[in-house]
Amino acid sequence: MTNVEAAVYVDGSRIGDGLVPRDAAVLARERGGFAWVALIDVDDAQIESHAVELGVPPIAVKEALRPHQRSIFERYGDHAFVALQPAHYDDASETVRCDEIDVFLAPHLIVTVTRSDRIDLSELQGRLDSHPDLLRRGPASVMWVLAELVTTGYRAVLDGVENDIDEIEDQLFGDDPGVSRRIFDLQREVIDLAHATTPLPDVLTRLGSTLTDAAAGAEPAGWDDVRGRAQYVAERVQSMRHTLDDALTIHATLVNQRLDEKMADLTVVQVRQNEQVKKISSWAAIGFAPTFVASVYGMNFRFMPELDQPWGYPMALGLMVLLSAGLYGIFKRNDWL
Repeated sequence: MTNVEAAVYVDGSRIGDGLVPRDAAVLARERGGFAWVALIDVDDAQIESHAVELGVPPIAVKEALRPHQRSIFERYGDHAFVALQPAHYDDASETVRCDEIDVFLAPHLIVTVTRSDRIDLSELQGRLDSHPDLLRRGPASVMWVLAELVTTGYRAVLDGVENDIDEIEDQLFGDDPGVSRRIFDLQREVIDLAHATTPLPDVLTRLGSTLTDAAAGAEPAGWDDVRGRAQYVAERVQSMRHTLDDALTIHATLVNQRLDEKMADLTVVQVRQNEQVKKISSWAAIGFAPTFVASVYGMNFRFMPELDQPWGYPMALGLMVLLSAGLYGIFKRNDWL
């Protein structure tokens, strides 16, 4: 639902209600406070219109109108542009959904731009309203709480991804054919998460130097904790990428090993079959020899000299035995029997 909210904070207290963004910015400068303008689920035309009214540099507006896959920080004189990537993890589909919060910063102004209903600024608003001392630090207070909420929100995402990685590790040594697809899909989601988190430590370091407290000449209190948490998140995401890479390699190795084992088993079966074929063929040849001799003498031609000789019958039997014995010896020597 499209909504534009404007609030003015002076000395830690909220003043003025129902102000339009331009009037809020003017009142903040006059009273020495700062204005927070929240553009919620607005289109590009509305972003550009309000930004021009508030004096945001055109180059910063142009940067905000294009989608980003990474957290970025750009400075334009007294103004700065920050894009943060809060993430949500859907455990059912094992997908990481990265949204975007664009922030324009100026000495007496902060503008937040959100385009997703998954981003709820009420927690940010409540935390600021309950800490007047924090609000006295100006726009840096809003930026600090926003950065803290974004980096803290990564914890649930990382825990969800890590739980799925543990499940994948249990699947690796099973016979589930879908585990490689699961690894690949989760790896793609972690890469998207890395795009959002890897630049974050550097973004927060540069942002912290920009948000130097004017009175104390130091970074806003707690900024070092936020930057340290961002560094931890970035390192943990990189560790997950390496774990998934290793899991994919291990799975490929196990698949190849199983294929090799199946090929070895198939080779053994083929060898056994060949042995049986050789034995059957050998006995068939041995049996064919006497059959061949008997078939020749069974042709009953009239003029066969051996038929009239007394040694003809013993010769035929001897020839059968001799051929069979010879073939048996040959096959036995060649280890076919």
